[in-house]
Amino acid sequence: MDIRPIKTEEDLTWALAEVEQYFVSPPTPGTPEADRFDVLTDLIEAYENRHHPIAAPDPIQALCVYMEETHKGPVELAAVLGSRPRASEVLSKKRGLSLEMIRKINAAWKIPAETLIQPYHLEQ
Repeated sequence: MDIRPIKTEEDLTWALAEVEQYFVSPPTPGTPEADRFDVLTDLIEAYENRHHPIAAPDPIQALCVYMEETHKGPVELAAVLGSRPRASEVLSKKRGLSLEMIRKINAAWKIPAETLIQPYHLEQ
């Protein structure tokens, strides 16, 4: 099972090329090829997490992206939070998200609470 550790960008390029074939023709579950695919993708993920971590998004940026993608505006956020001024203050980062606000947004829009709990800087 031609597999090796991924220690360099060159190793990563090799591993990505190796798994690319499985996207075109997925291996049959339970076969050595399926095991190879699983091991290679785990190695790729571990290397990328270690060398190319993706920072958690700013909660308000994540909220704005969600609102843009779902064509929601401040009025809809106000309906979730219970107040237009509160929604405006949250979007302008003048007010932080409280736990209750996070729960309401999560319940209404299914944005993961973990995304909204991340720390961020409030504007003065």
